[in-house]
Amino acid sequence: MDRLPKIALPAIAAIIFLIIIISKSAVTIGSGEAGVLYKTFGDGVVTDKPPLGEGFHLVAPWNRVFVYEVRQQEKLEKMNVLSSNGLDIKLEASVWFQPSYDELGKLHKEKSEQYIDRVLLPAIRSAARSVVGRYTPEQLYSSKRDAIQQEIFEETQKIVADQYIQLNEVLVRDVTLPPTIKDAIERKLKQEQESLEYEFRLVTAQKEAERQRIEAQGKADANKILSASLTDKILQDKGIEATLKLAQSPNAKVVVVGSGDDGLPLILGNN
Repeated sequence: MDRLPKIALPAIAAIIFLIIIISKSAVTIGSGEAGVLYKTFGDGVVTDKPPLGEGFHLVAPWNRVFVYEVRQQEKLEKMNVLSSNGLDIKLEASVWFQPSYDELGKLHKEKSEQYIDRVLLPAIRSAARSVVGRYTPEQLYSSKRDAIQQEIFEETQKIVADQYIQLNEVLVRDVTLPPTIKDAIERKLKQEQESLEYEFRLVTAQKEAERQRIEAQGKADANKILSASLTDKILQDKGIEATLKLAQSPNAKVVVVGSGDDGLPLILGNN
C-alpha cells in the first residue's frame, strides 16, 4: 500500500503527457476546408502530396497544419477606373473563386494565406482598368455591360491562371458615372428613343396609306371591268328576273308591263 502512490504518480504523469501529445497532434479539418502540412524538421511546406482532407488527422506535435477554405468564395471589390476619354468611373465587381485544391501546398508556400489580397484583388483591378479603358461612358452605361463583364473575367483569368487560383466568374454589379455625364446620356437615349418611335409611326402611316391606295385601285379596276361587261340586254334580263321574284312574293303590288324608261316593268306597291 505504501508503494502504490509511488507507482501511480509516474503513470498519472505519463497519461497526462500522452494526453498533451495527442491534443497537440490532433487536427480536425472542417467541411469545405483542406490543410497544408508544414514539417518543422523536414522540407517545410509539403507540396508533393495532396492536402489534408476533411476529418480528423494525427500529425507530429512539432509540425503545423494551415487550414484553407477550398469551396467557392466571393469577394466584392469597389474601384475607380478611367473610361476611354479619361472620365472617372466607379465600378463595383464581384469575383467568384476558390484555391486550386491539388496545388494548395504551392499556393501556401509561394503566396501565403494572404493570396486574396496579394494576388486576386490586384489582378481584378488591373483587368478592370484595362478593359474599361477601351470603352466610352455611353457604352459602359448601356449596351456593353455584358461584354465588359466577360472581358474582365478573361483578363483576370490570364493573370491568375498560374497562381494556383481557380477563377469561376466575375460579375459587374454596378457602374457609376459622374452625375452630369449620366444625365446627358439619359437625355440622349431618350431623344434616340423618341426618334425611333417617330420613324416607326411614319413608316406605319406610309404602309397604311399604301394599303388604302391599293384597295381603292382594286375597287376601281373591279368597277371598270364590271361596267365594261354590262350591256343593255344583260341589264334587261336581270330586271326581268327581279320582277318575277317580286311578283311571286305575298306582298300586295301592281305590275305595269313596259312602263319604265328602259322598257322594264314598273312595280307599284299598295303603299
